[in-house]
Amino acid sequence: METVVITGASRGIGAALAREYGAAGARVVACARSTDALDAVAEDVRAAGGEAVVQRADVRDEYDVERLMETAAREGGTIDAAFANAGVYHGTPGDTDLVEESYAAFDEHVRTNGRGVFTTVTEAVPHLADDARVVVSSGAVAREATAGFGSYAASKALAEALARQFAAELDAPVGVVDPGQVTTELTDEMPGRDPADVAPMFRWAATEADPADLDGNVLTLRDWKRATR
Repeated sequence: METVVITGASRGIGAALAREYGAAGARVVACARSTDALDAVAEDVRAAGGEAVVQRADVRDEYDVERLMETAAREGGTIDAAFANAGVYHGTPGDTDLVEESYAAFDEHVRTNGRGVFTTVTEAVPHLADDARVVVSSGAVAREATAGFGSYAASKALAEALARQFAAELDAPVGVVDPGQVTTELTDEMPGRDPADVAPMFRWAATEADPADLDGNVLTLRDWKRATR
């Protein structure tokens, strides 16, 4: 049975991805800062035919993430895919200019969206299967400066830079998936695709996409559609 770890799995893309893997019969090790919503996601995973293990973990805390990865390895032996998906947005998307942001918001974006990727990948490495892949969630604002997305955009750029550096140094493919605009609580329900519609894209990146195309690169919605049409 395939074992996958998904951070930020209580809502949005993370929750949809957990359900996607549940339908594929995988063992899903899911975390978030609160387990209340995670329990509901776990029920959906089990109802779909998969196994679910939920654990409270804050990706800003390396000890939390270390325990998470140890749990995943204990349940499945090794980790087949790790998704660094946890993220926060402090403020209103499109209306948080960098010069007006608080230092607290800046620090939280960097710690969760950037450092959280570092902890997730670092703590997963000792437990990765030989053919495992690591996927980092991101968006176009990381590469194309857009007014009003402030330090959130900068933190996602950091996340992508970390993915590239890990890709250069690890045997396992590490890359970024950019699904385009998705409607989630994180983005204040801005109009976009439903998380359930893009969850298969993340699973494709971790299972079917050419490892060389993922490693150190950004896979976009166009890449997915081109490969699966």
